[in-house]
Amino acid sequence: MHRLQRRDFLYGMSASLGTVAFNALLQAEQKTEPKQQNLIDGPPLAPRDPHLKPRAKACIFLFMEGGPSHIDTFDPKPALEKLHLKEFVREDKQVSAMASGKRYYIKSPFQHHQAGESGISLSEHFSHLSEVADDLCVYHGLQAESINHPTACYHMNTGNRFGGDPAIGSWMTYGLGTENQNLPAFIVLPEVAYPQGGAANWSNGFLPAYFQGTALRSTGSPILDLNPPPNVTRATQRKNLDLLAKLNQQDQQRHPHEEVLAARMESYELAFRMQTQVPDIINLESETQQTQDMYGLGQKETDSFGRRCLLARKLVESGVRFVQIYAAGWDSHDFLERSHKARMQAVDQPIAALLKDLKARGLLDETLVVWTGEFGRSPDNGIRSGRQAAGRDHNAKGMAMWLAGGGVKAGHRIGATDEIGDHAVEVVNPIRNLHVTLEHIMGLDDNQLTYFHEGRFKVLSQTGGAVIKELLG
Repeated sequence: MHRLQRRDFLYGMSASLGTVAFNALLQAEQKTEPKQQNLIDGPPLAPRDPHLKPRAKACIFLFMEGGPSHIDTFDPKPALEKLHLKEFVREDKQVSAMASGKRYYIKSPFQHHQAGESGISLSEHFSHLSEVADDLCVYHGLQAESINHPTACYHMNTGNRFGGDPAIGSWMTYGLGTENQNLPAFIVLPEVAYPQGGAANWSNGFLPAYFQGTALRSTGSPILDLNPPPNVTRATQRKNLDLLAKLNQQDQQRHPHEEVLAARMESYELAFRMQTQVPDIINLESETQQTQDMYGLGQKETDSFGRRCLLARKLVESGVRFVQIYAAGWDSHDFLERSHKARMQAVDQPIAALLKDLKARGLLDETLVVWTGEFGRSPDNGIRSGRQAAGRDHNAKGMAMWLAGGGVKAGHRIGATDEIGDHAVEVVNPIRNLHVTLEHIMGLDDNQLTYFHEGRFKVLSQTGGAVIKELLG
């Protein structure tokens, strides 16, 4: 039997959790630059000093895949009332077919209200979020560069529209490590169906395999085969792992630059350590009934997203550096009123609960919460199936996102779009500046957070960027 297969077999006898702990630390067949090019002192995920004083030490990134409409969530446009169903022709050849040709304007089907002392505008279906409006910093000046879902998702999540680069969470954990060595540093909580572009949205890219995001299951137990077989003791597992480590170390001595092998060894050890801590964290039923009800657990509309929000709180509370949650279904070309209403109602209560829970536990000040999609929606729509449809096309020029915690300017609206929501007109910034700002909040300098790959030092922002100072308190 081939030696690699024998090692895998030995470990498989002791704990099947190794298949889960994982893909976070393995990127099979991946090759990176020689280790000395990007020296990391000590264990790869050990806590490291930030470049500057951090405003937050953990991040929860809420990704609304599909492109939520800013006009129907946080950026009401009364001017569309008078323009509703008015047709026009756009002949700009610089835009895609989706945005050209015969068009017509669509007003929002929702009422908006001003919430909190800050008076931030919210859709009527964000009734729970209105209770924490004064914790939000809503930003209207961000602009994307792509109106195609996969490339736009890659851009928001990795800084590269074409994929293959490290995700934001990978960069964060590369720069800062993690406070809990018994858990993955970067955890992803997707839905049953992965977002467009798949797992490349949380890939480690060209960074060592240690920094890849670990995706947990969205239904049932987040981690399968968490416990070893009944007849296998911890002592037996330890002996098998020691033998496995000895065999792997022999290979590593012969191939010192093979970081995949080192990551594989660490993944086995992490799986062993996780068995002692993970069961308590993923057991949401151990939370009080009041907490479960607050997150909407047990309710048809909110249970799935609520469970992931509650798990995210438990993970950052346990020292996980970066948690990303996905919620799809925002791509509303048709039936805008029905689809966006359902999406808002699915995430409204859990997100408000997350912010309240973090604040009550004294964690909001040190946790950055980000809510965004890959782009916004257009104030108009095209003729679909030979008729007018109450929906919106993709829009990279105008969108809404918000941040909370982490020393951001709570209770403020920053930037603005034009009177119909077509494009940003105030405090306008590209996505790379948002990425630099998120790094800054976490205590990282984009110019210093580099990795040598393919002959040059690479950064999250790709070409450099500037901190959006208006977002900071």
